[in-house]
Amino acid sequence: MSHLNKKTVDDLNARGKRVLVRCDFNVPLKDGVITDENRINGALPTIQKLIDDGAKVILCSHLGKVKNGPNEKESLAPVAKRLSEKLGKPVVFAADDEVVGPNARKAVADMQDGDVVLLQNTRFRPEETKNGEAFSKELASLCDIYVNDAFGSAHRAHCSTVGVTEFVAETAVGYLMGKELKYLGNAVEDPVRPFVTILGGAKVADKLNVIENLLSKADTLIIGGGMAYTFLAAKGYNVGGSLLDESKIDYCRDMLKKAEEKGVQLLLPVDVVIAEHFPEPIDAHVPTEVVDADKIPGHMFGADIGPKSRALFAEAIQKAKTIVWNGPMGIFENPVFANGTLAIAQAMAEADAVTIIGGGDSAAAVNTLGFGDKMTHISTGGGASLEFLEGKALPGIEAVQDK
Repeated sequence: MSHLNKKTVDDLNARGKRVLVRCDFNVPLKDGVITDENRINGALPTIQKLIDDGAKVILCSHLGKVKNGPNEKESLAPVAKRLSEKLGKPVVFAADDEVVGPNARKAVADMQDGDVVLLQNTRFRPEETKNGEAFSKELASLCDIYVNDAFGSAHRAHCSTVGVTEFVAETAVGYLMGKELKYLGNAVEDPVRPFVTILGGAKVADKLNVIENLLSKADTLIIGGGMAYTFLAAKGYNVGGSLLDESKIDYCRDMLKKAEEKGVQLLLPVDVVIAEHFPEPIDAHVPTEVVDADKIPGHMFGADIGPKSRALFAEAIQKAKTIVWNGPMGIFENPVFANGTLAIAQAMAEADAVTIIGGGDSAAAVNTLGFGDKMTHISTGGGASLEFLEGKALPGIEAVQDK
């Protein structure tokens, strides 16, 4: 696949050059303090490599959705401060609401080799998400080389991920992006078999294309979480008050048939943990029962996979050599509904296999439950990793030059 053969930071001669690096600094902030630094830590190897090579390193990223124009809450100032502490050197923050403004231009003009500048939130410019040409050209005017290291934004064609590449002579991917392509790319294109994929989360609709693509690649497909109930309904089961997408029942029926035709083992929950009410707040204690998957009473809903399902899924995972997991098995934020997700994480941690967590909620679950360091790779992109698993070309990767 072409996106696996991209020019990387190791192919650059960056000494004395101005290098614009698109990072993913879309970090959670509470009262101006960063509450999860994973994305900052993920960016450090590429930044450090370019500093060591004597480049002038200019960093850019978005933060949040930025609905109402520039504002202090979505400023990247806290990221500049934290980066400076982690790199052990000053990171000059160019606080221009127009991103490429007088502060940024002066900061870049004053740079010595090995210096670092961070631009303001790229989404402070409304045309960023529309891939407007003027802003793309402004970003490009600051640099000689462009490096994309933001896998979490690679599925979006924005100025800072795609547009800028049209006006810069040399482009490459960073180490984080390279790692994502290596693990996710190989898993999808050339997995060591048996290849097991586990899909969870709430909605079938979000993962329609993923299911279809994986049925032609995986040996076993495990489906849990809220999306499993539409599959159970497709088998003719009464799912009570469980999450159900009636418009997708026929689709699920087709997928069950397709799996059978292709000889892919498609595993669904055989028992479920049920409750009468959704927990309010989410971690509140609620009474639960365990029933077989075809015996859910009308007034109750499924909130996690049951013990027989946990054992069934774990057995399939133990036999695998490549495992990709995207989406929790239940309402894992609540301890009484976290056992299914915990069992998957534990089985993956114990498996003698390449284990890949596809970003988003599963990454949060694995880290929260303490299994993060037991996985081969935890993707930094939720939406991006899903589109990758769908077999889609990601614009932010396609835009970078091949080797």
